[in-house]
Amino acid sequence: MEIRGAVVVVTGGGSGIGRALCRRFADDGAAGVVVADVNGSAAEAVAAEIGGKPFPTDVTIEAAVQSLVRRALEAYGRIDVYCSNAGIAFGGGPEAPDDAWRRSFDVHVMAHVYAARAVLPGMLERGAGYIVGTVSAAGLLNHVLASPYATTKAAGLSFFEWLAIAYGDGGIRVSALCPMGVRTPMLAREGEENFLAPGALEPEEVATAVVDAMREERFLVLPHPEVAEYLRRKADDYDRWLRGMRRLRSRVLEPGRDRSP
Repeated sequence: MEIRGAVVVVTGGGSGIGRALCRRFADDGAAGVVVADVNGSAAEAVAAEIGGKPFPTDVTIEAAVQSLVRRALEAYGRIDVYCSNAGIAFGGGPEAPDDAWRRSFDVHVMAHVYAARAVLPGMLERGAGYIVGTVSAAGLLNHVLASPYATTKAAGLSFFEWLAIAYGDGGIRVSALCPMGVRTPMLAREGEENFLAPGALEPEEVATAVVDAMREERFLVLPHPEVAEYLRRKADDYDRWLRGMRRLRSRVLEPGRDRSP
């Protein structure tokens, strides 16, 4: 799919990957870009920069997502591309607070469900539409320090797979963005000691990978190409892969040791 002339909605569009996507879509000639973000001032700043429309939106509230889609349709008449991009990060394992688990599930799973409920009817009626979900390499490969994040990202990935299976023959295209480290405010809050920081990409590089994948209508968007090899190893020998992930976790938890995967 080409972006020129398309109407695009981007949630989490006020910063990080979302902002880079908004800028790239505008640069590529989108007919309209709706910048949605829970931070209204951030959405307004990006929209003013690119000539888009800012809609403050909490994607964990279904009524707010329905309102976002309705207002975008009122403004542009259609939605060609919906980027369900909002994200949140909580670390830990079973001991993480219930609120961390619930908020992770709301942002990384239910926000995508709400988006699909709101945007699919119009897309199916036209027989065309593109849904891009920002997941994470953690959805494919887990995360050695953050179970609430990895678990809900994996569930989100499964949902996008389901959409591609169920609606692909109806003209709906789906892509799942699965990067490793990206230089966003989320990664910055974790500090340079984060084991993903050394190989982190700029958000603009990730946006380019998304546009390239959409042009080719590929499901998996892997800005870090090594993720494909890690996924192959996981599929080839699950137990060996788990042993390797345990070694990685040990290295990450022991300061001063080599933290490369």
